[in-house]
Amino acid sequence: MSRSRVFTPPALAQRLGDLLFGADPRQRLRLQQALLAMALMTLSVGVFSYAAHVAGTPGRWVAAWVVVSLGGMAVMWALIRSGVSRRWGDPSLTMPQMLFAITSGAVAYTMAGPVRGATFPVLMVILLFGMFQLRARTTAWMSLYTLLAFGAAMTWKASTEPAVYAPAVEWGHFAILVAMLPAVSMLAARLARIRARERRQRRELQQAVARIQELATRDELTGLVNRRQMTVLLEQERQRSARSGRVFSVGVVDIDHFKSVNDRFGHGVGDEVLRNLARHMPQALRTTDVVARWGGEEFVVLLPDSALGTARVGLERLRGRIAATPMAHLSGVPVRVTVSAGLTEHIAGETVQQTLERADGALYEAKSQGRNRTVIA
Repeated sequence: MSRSRVFTPPALAQRLGDLLFGADPRQRLRLQQALLAMALMTLSVGVFSYAAHVAGTPGRWVAAWVVVSLGGMAVMWALIRSGVSRRWGDPSLTMPQMLFAITSGAVAYTMAGPVRGATFPVLMVILLFGMFQLRARTTAWMSLYTLLAFGAAMTWKASTEPAVYAPAVEWGHFAILVAMLPAVSMLAARLARIRARERRQRRELQQAVARIQELATRDELTGLVNRRQMTVLLEQERQRSARSGRVFSVGVVDIDHFKSVNDRFGHGVGDEVLRNLARHMPQALRTTDVVARWGGEEFVVLLPDSALGTARVGLERLRGRIAATPMAHLSGVPVRVTVSAGLTEHIAGETVQQTLERADGALYEAKSQGRNRTVIA
């Protein structure tokens, strides 16, 4: 027997919200703004319908204006909800919505007669709606369009119905717009500067956080993974090996006679050797292998999914590349170094520290045997 699905009020609200606004956060915000614009238009339609009734405007003209005004905003909402608006430069359609609403308001002004002053508060709401979305220059152009649209409406009505739209009164209304719209543009410019500063601060904060994270996981001189992060990666690999049964190997690599490089050429050359070594080591290994600066001139190499045979091939390739490549130059003279390496395969059941100790012991043996070689524990 099938059981009907029951939705709780929160679940119904969630489904309705997804139906109206979708699941994408940015798209939801756009649609919520468009729905707010529709609500403002609906309120304006109610006010101007009453004003047109008081003015005795023919009902068919009022009805046509209502249908076009509400229908136009509904079309805007549908374009956003369908995703079509994402293909354009303004996915929110803020500018088209404002232009449409201002034009609708100018038409309403011609029908409102004695109550036409009600258009000004509504007009302010329309302009304020765009101040938080548009750039200062765009808002200035929008203000100019508003001035032209309402100026044309005032001129037309003052010339055709001077008894209702007295020219002196229309001049006064036009003067109000001339004084009001530049103030709106100035406020929009100030808001644009505030938004730009907030974006810059957010970007700087993100960069600072990324830098802190990098410093926490990377060696500052070489750019390689640092000791702390490598310890985490080794433990993660140990746990993965315990679950899957796949082996991994660990190598400890040390620069031969590095102290003499610093003493002979200076610490600046020594730092250059370390940086170039850090650049060449990953290139000699697989992309899945990880190299970390363990401390001083010592490095640790993690070789996942590698038994000793495979791991040794990789470390020998690394050792040969370093021996054959100058790691620095001083007065045109190449500075060459060699490395010794100790290699071991992790044994199931042992700790990371025990694996490292065996690899370190093999490194000590490589040094004892004459350096520039790889010894397996």
